[in-house]
Amino acid sequence: MAIIWNQNDRTLTLQTDGSTYQMKIDNHNVLLHTYYGKRTELFDYSYLIDHRDRGFAGNPYDAERDKTYTLDTLPQEYPCFGSGDFRNSALKLRYGSGASALELRYLKHEILPGKYRIPGLPSMFADEDEANTLIVTMKGDAAELLVHLYYGVIPGADIITRAVVLENCSSEAIYLEKAMSVSLDFQYGSYDLVTFYGRHCMERNVCREKLRHGIQSVGSTRGASSHQQNPFVILAEPGTSEERGGCYGLSFLYSGDFKSEAEWDQINQTRIVMGIHPANFRWKLEPGEQFHTPEAALSYSGEGFRKLSWNYHDAIRNHLCRGPYRDKRAPILINNWEGTYFDFTGEKLFEMAKEAAELGIEMFVLDDGWFGVRNSETGGLGDWYANEKKLGCTIGELAARIHGLGMKFGLWFEPECVSEDSDLYRAHPDWAFTVPGRKPMRGRYQLVLDFGRDEVREHIFRQMCAVLDQSKADYIKWDFNRSVSDVYSASLTADRQGEATHRYVLGLYDLLERLLARYPDLLIEGCCGGGGRFDAGMLHYAPQIWCSDNTDAINRMSIQYGTSFCYPVSTMGAHVSACPNHQTGRVVPFATRGAVAMAGTFGYELDITKMTAEEKEEVREQVARFKKYCDVIRNGRYYRLTAPGEKSFHAWEMAKADGSEALVTVVSTMLEGNPLGCYLKLCGLIPEKIYEVAGRRYPGAALMNCGVILPTAQYEYQSWQFHIQAVD
Repeated sequence: MAIIWNQNDRTLTLQTDGSTYQMKIDNHNVLLHTYYGKRTELFDYSYLIDHRDRGFAGNPYDAERDKTYTLDTLPQEYPCFGSGDFRNSALKLRYGSGASALELRYLKHEILPGKYRIPGLPSMFADEDEANTLIVTMKGDAAELLVHLYYGVIPGADIITRAVVLENCSSEAIYLEKAMSVSLDFQYGSYDLVTFYGRHCMERNVCREKLRHGIQSVGSTRGASSHQQNPFVILAEPGTSEERGGCYGLSFLYSGDFKSEAEWDQINQTRIVMGIHPANFRWKLEPGEQFHTPEAALSYSGEGFRKLSWNYHDAIRNHLCRGPYRDKRAPILINNWEGTYFDFTGEKLFEMAKEAAELGIEMFVLDDGWFGVRNSETGGLGDWYANEKKLGCTIGELAARIHGLGMKFGLWFEPECVSEDSDLYRAHPDWAFTVPGRKPMRGRYQLVLDFGRDEVREHIFRQMCAVLDQSKADYIKWDFNRSVSDVYSASLTADRQGEATHRYVLGLYDLLERLLARYPDLLIEGCCGGGGRFDAGMLHYAPQIWCSDNTDAINRMSIQYGTSFCYPVSTMGAHVSACPNHQTGRVVPFATRGAVAMAGTFGYELDITKMTAEEKEEVREQVARFKKYCDVIRNGRYYRLTAPGEKSFHAWEMAKADGSEALVTVVSTMLEGNPLGCYLKLCGLIPEKIYEVAGRRYPGAALMNCGVILPTAQYEYQSWQFHIQAVD
């Protein structure tokens, strides 16, 4: 049983294969958090709580004369604002009277087979025999409010999920001003906070900082999870490395505004919370209504960052992604964007597709510019009908010609935005987010549609279905090319405007779910100016996401490195593009561009008709190699053998869990005169087995403990791929 209730000591213990998580109902019916970490035998860990009289730490009224009992220092499962706990809170609400104080007390709990689901929101799933659900119901002391804490335990994945349902049982409205999905308290120890920051075209750089006294936070108020911060953080013990040390991951399954805050308090306790960013959130909860927070997925590793990453990789592949491409390789595609931008005809596109098909590429994707009056960024968004004058045919005719090559066909959409120069905006200007009496901020010359409105989503859905039905498209690239601002919904009253951004995200998920229900074989690739919405929430609908608009292979190594801490290779959209690179101007060997793109879904983004015969032969060879090694690339365990800038080369490895096969990629990043020898230790092999590498045989122990000597680079950014196979 993954969830154990001990009535004698009133503890609830959650067990995964590698971790134990425990909470306790104390004598005042406060739900305390007692332990989370390495799996242990059942025991009451409340003995670790240090009860002392702390100055200026208030005491609940029912504690009477016990000055050692204070919520200001007790570790709690779901701390509330105004309870006498002056640390960061998970829940803040305001009543009709204007008061906001709240204390929660345990009411009941329920243990269920299987994994709970959240209506209208992404969540991890599992078969009934793979998971258990715990629901702990708490009651507010000052109002008829029930707080249902949901815990999903997937033992084999080492994942514990958290979500909250807030239920108004009173006779008046309650306003939610902060409703986080998870709070974790640690009673002792110091920790490092690992976050993933960046900007457009340079996403998910790794930042590791020691927690200091006070609050450190990351988040987004951009309407999407953002290029700037990712909704995945790690709390790590000092000295934690790839292979050693304890660390905790928190992944937020949400694609909008988020915040994660870590606090090291006055007595060196650590609290970390994660949920919807409260800056632009205020939800009116009417009597009888419920509010569901998004889900957070927790995992613990006592074996360093590598094991933590594997936990998330396996959970995302097996318990979050859906559809036919969850368990099989996506088609190798070519996208025309960097090859033509807006300047194309139907004949030009067909010529590109024809040459690509001859080289083994399996899908042609038509990017921006095929619809409405769309010859630049300034117009056409929202008018989702084919520009037949530009194409020289219908979208169905073009798709049929490409399908006739034996290729699949895909289309770019940006359903959430609208150009002011469009038929849609001229007919329905109130459908866009704009503040009355104020000129809106533009982004890429476009505005954001209010996806919280049913009629807006219905209009876009009908337009998209008409195109998909006609073209029989196999794939959608779903883009979103600006941040959300000027948030005001013409459909909401003044006291509900704080709901607009969350309703927007709910509407986004609703439209994605409707499309997948109608087209169950459709592959959706998420995109938000590249990696601006690379989060676990989107992966529930789009099993791969365009990793970055930056296609430079050298920059991509760093971007894909940071992304790998939470997200598996199978989710990372990665393409070979032309050189000089369109974002950096850098020239990188074609072989290296291919090797880097193979650490992702793999595809091409260039004008294949302009390539030399030699380059085309390289494409043919790369396609064949990716297909040959796809199983180990997609499903193997990912090893970060180096960190960017750590050595004169960057290296990574994918290895099958049984140690039978591995693929190692090395890219030279720095040339020197009279270079030193470079040695690389491999991972994931069986010490006593013999492996063949480039025609030579080595014991697994030698490859892992001593390594291999790398070839000397003869030119800038030279790369090597080593296939390692166990010899029977």
